Amino acid sequence: MKISILTLFPEMFNGPFEFSIIKRAQEKKLVKINLVNIRNFGIGKHRTVDDTPYGGGVGMVMRVDVVKKAIDSIRSNKKGEKIILLDPKGTTFNQQKAKNLSRVSHLILVCGHYEGFDGRIREFVDEELSVGDYVLTGGELPAMVVVDATIRLIPGVLGKDKSSTEESFQKNLLEYPQYTRPYEFKGEKVPKVLLSGNHKEIDKFRKNEALRRTKKQRPDLLERG
Repeated sequence: MKISILTLFPEMFNGPFEFSIIKRAQEKKLVKINLVNIRNFGIGKHRTVDDTPYGGGVGMVMRVDVVKKAIDSIRSNKKGEKIILLDPKGTTFNQQKAKNLSRVSHLILVCGHYEGFDGRIREFVDEELSVGDYVLTGGELPAMVVVDATIRLIPGVLGKDKSSTEESFQKNLLEYPQYTRPYEFKGEKVPKVLLSGNHKEIDKFRKNEALRRTKKQRPDLLERG
């Protein structure tokens, strides 16, 4: 899988993408991450990427011609390519979206900044995604979230592929609680069933705990059916 990230601040990605699972996925050549500096496609000697909004308003708006040139520089128009605009007005990103994106051959993420994009850029992307109902200073942090959640679902990235099928939000349930040593901590003990070796009872316990936790913390997930 190839992931191209269009951004004004490529340096922001250096740390997050150089550790843990994302680093190992790149080393295994299961994913290739390409950072594209939008400013390289700016206008004039100052590489201008934004301008004041028509009709007035606060802040600057990223130019559609600049962003479109940046997109065109790395798109292939081949099957399996998907262009996503990271924008708080987009559809909310979730586990199912991550699963769908993990099957894409070339994922192009476009990070906004300032007061966002010229609205015409939406004619040249496939989808708009938001990571939540709040506004950030740019699309870089959302891009990191999307990349992290997506890469770990690519077959072969996690040590045990089964681990990604038992996580939170699978089948609209939160993940059951996990335990390890010490057996007892400040009076709290590991549930006895987990020490029994009875895998049928352990599975039953975990399913019940997942349902109980979901009912308590995220009942909205159960309403989705």
